[in-house]
Amino acid sequence: MRILLSIPSLMPGGAERQFAELAAGLCARGHEVLAVALDQGGPLEAALGAARLVVLGKTSRLGNARVAFGLAGLLRSFRPQVHYAFLTSACVLGGLLKPFFPATRLVMGLRATDVDHAAYAYGRAGRVLHGLEARLSALADLVIANSQAGRRDCLARGFPEARTVVLANGIDTGRCQPDRTLGQALREAWGVGPEELLVGHVARLDPMKDHPNFLRAAALLSARRPDVRFVCVGAGPEGYATELRGQAGGLGLGGRLVWAGGRADMPAVYNALDLLCLSSAYGEGFPNVLGEAMACGVPCCATDVGDAALVLDDLGVAVPRREPETLAAGLAALLERLEREGEALRRACRARIVAHFSLERMVADTEALLLKLCGGVRP
Repeated sequence: MRILLSIPSLMPGGAERQFAELAAGLCARGHEVLAVALDQGGPLEAALGAARLVVLGKTSRLGNARVAFGLAGLLRSFRPQVHYAFLTSACVLGGLLKPFFPATRLVMGLRATDVDHAAYAYGRAGRVLHGLEARLSALADLVIANSQAGRRDCLARGFPEARTVVLANGIDTGRCQPDRTLGQALREAWGVGPEELLVGHVARLDPMKDHPNFLRAAALLSARRPDVRFVCVGAGPEGYATELRGQAGGLGLGGRLVWAGGRADMPAVYNALDLLCLSSAYGEGFPNVLGEAMACGVPCCATDVGDAALVLDDLGVAVPRREPETLAAGLAALLERLEREGEALRRACRARIVAHFSLERMVADTEALLLKLCGGVRP
């Protein structure tokens, strides 16, 4: 197959990593893949494997028409059998161009659920794009949601039920695997003692990740467990970062919490942790961070957003969103379980990801869907 994959950028992110790894995996299976970044490239270009990359380079909203013409030119010259668009802006553009390229099958890839547009400065524009994506979904030959929660969300928005399927994310279990020695240098750099336990929050600094919820839960847990330290790994706007640091200081976490910023060495980060916490309030579909941490043998406590509870199964703790007291209790319970079960729990976490959410499975299942689509049979 000739497959064109489009996405806004290749900056670090869960959807972006899935995009890059899917492109590389489909190439490795013998398909001709053109990866298109509408806005900008980024560090995840290195994960594209043999896929060819074109960056259209939208620099402002005024560049939308130029990007649309650029993508249309690629659809015309590359003549893909499938155009698989990731994320809302790429799906909208794919839908707008579909009538001009009726022979190319359009696949819309949905990654987020229950987005609170009001939390962002671009909220009105986000709502408009969200609504336009739903209207244009009638033109899609296939819609792939990466979570059961995502499918429910898009069906409620009016997406075609018969053409909307779920295909969970895939975790590179070769890249993410247990290696506690890999994380030891980071623990030392963060000042974590050998007898201390480290709880990590790994997420960009974004309102959907609800860092304030995590910070309040960390303060409550600190009062119960003086042997626990915390680290927040992830980058974001400096103004918001300053605000969060101020909240942490006001909660008395100054000496117990490290702000590590964005990092590229994620396997080392996961292997430095004893537990991982996901405190999101909305917006999650399949939280990659849970799968990656578990593949490294790290148990997780998460708010019940997207398919978090499905990923964790009975090996972690899922709690209601926006309840720091419940989140603190969940972290405490999981720490106690880890102290009881130790390596057995770590091994079980990895085994679940290997068995159910491997990268190989995701690539193979995507290939099967696209091949079926190109055969003229709607899944």
